Amino acid sequence: MRVSVIGGSSIDGETAAVAEALGERLAERGHVVVCGGLGGVMEAVCRGARSRDGETIGILPTDDRRDANPHVTVPIATGLGHARNALVVMNGDAAVAVDGAGGTLSEIGLALAQGRPVAGLDTHDVEGVAAVDSPAAAVEYVERAVRPD
Repeated sequence: MRVSVIGGSSIDGETAAVAEALGERLAERGHVVVCGGLGGVMEAVCRGARSRDGETIGILPTDDRRDANPHVTVPIATGLGHARNALVVMNGDAAVAVDGAGGTLSEIGLALAQGRPVAGLDTHDVEGVAAVDSPAAAVEYVERAVRPD
């Protein structure tokens, strides 16, 4: 499945490590990472996914595919600025939010409005977001929510 990973564009080392571990776990489980394609959480999750030969899709706010971080395998230039946030969440079957500020909050709202399950790792406390305490728990949550047994 495709999992949209949303989060801060400016992060500390601890948050980067969490996002990278999330990317590794998603790739190990055969999932494709969809993100905004730039830095911060987006770059860390892509780096983790690529370290496990995972596929990463970056839906960029700019009109130049070369703006993607070096770990994006499929860059999609939109020229839409923050309006591309809707495309990021609509192209995932579920979302995982890691940290983040206003842009992440908008993506959480868009994901919930589209009926996407959302797991949250140290992010906004929003009704409908399942707070989890690890990358593994985030992946398990979205897998169960999309493919219930």
